[in-house]
Amino acid sequence: MRGLVIKNTGSWYTVKTDDGQLIESKIKGNFRLKGIRSTNPVAVGDYVQLITNQEGTAFISSIEDRQNYIIRKSPNLSKQSHILAANLDQALLVVTVNYPETSTTFIDRFLAGAEAYRVPVIIVFNKCDLLTEEELRYEKMMRTLYETIGYQCVEISAATGEGVDELRPLIRDKKSLLSGNSGVGKSTLINQLIPDAGQRTAEISEAHNSGMHTTTFSEMLELPEGGYLIDTPGIKGFGTFDIEKEELTSYFKEIFKFSQDCKFSDCTHTHEPGCAVIKAVEEHYIAASRYQSYLSMLEDKDENKYREAF
Repeated sequence: MRGLVIKNTGSWYTVKTDDGQLIESKIKGNFRLKGIRSTNPVAVGDYVQLITNQEGTAFISSIEDRQNYIIRKSPNLSKQSHILAANLDQALLVVTVNYPETSTTFIDRFLAGAEAYRVPVIIVFNKCDLLTEEELRYEKMMRTLYETIGYQCVEISAATGEGVDELRPLIRDKKSLLSGNSGVGKSTLINQLIPDAGQRTAEISEAHNSGMHTTTFSEMLELPEGGYLIDTPGIKGFGTFDIEKEELTSYFKEIFKFSQDCKFSDCTHTHEPGCAVIKAVEEHYIAASRYQSYLSMLEDKDENKYREAF
């Protein structure tokens, strides 16, 4: 029997079968995916085969190949990764200029990770109703920056509903990952997009408060107009797992574009003579904040190598 994993709570997975049944399932025996060191071998969004049993539950016997997935380092086991969701059409990254402020480093790390796993991203600027004139100017500048690079941006207020209708056609009939730091208003946005989800959002936070390990909880919520929103726990940072240092340039779209003109083919864009990227930063064709994010991710790679070697 085939189904789609729509919820994961620790060792149990809720699977929606092709004929619409919901079956609580577990992984059969020592089930591990080849080549992925992961804390959760099965993720929300996976298509799986089930073997049902008399109790009305099932074992997951196999997983179909994924078209993509989004991953981050597991918070407590640095060499392992945590798959946030699989088979995505896109990711919605909810960010806020204030209350709380989302750092450009966080945004850029998320975008690079999504590029690496071939997941398109829409950046959703939330809480526009709370911003001062100066903050609104800064938000506009941020939107211009990311739109120029090639990312779609939407401005909303999940609390008042402003701009939310602009988002609806972008997510209809698609599997969209909803992501962003804690406190940016993801739950409020879910309640705007899925009116009957309010109850479930409250249940989730209560479950968290009772000491449930928040990182293992992802859920697919069905949209009234078709498609799914995948709700992930508020993530503090987005570890770019399995991205090679040499590949990093290609996950920053505009840096990659300029890197074609570098003097050396193995240019790291940090100090080399004839580096077209450094020149583009100096001439403001590449935003300084983006270049800083790139450098910080390069440094991470060096630290990781150092840690893993000893």
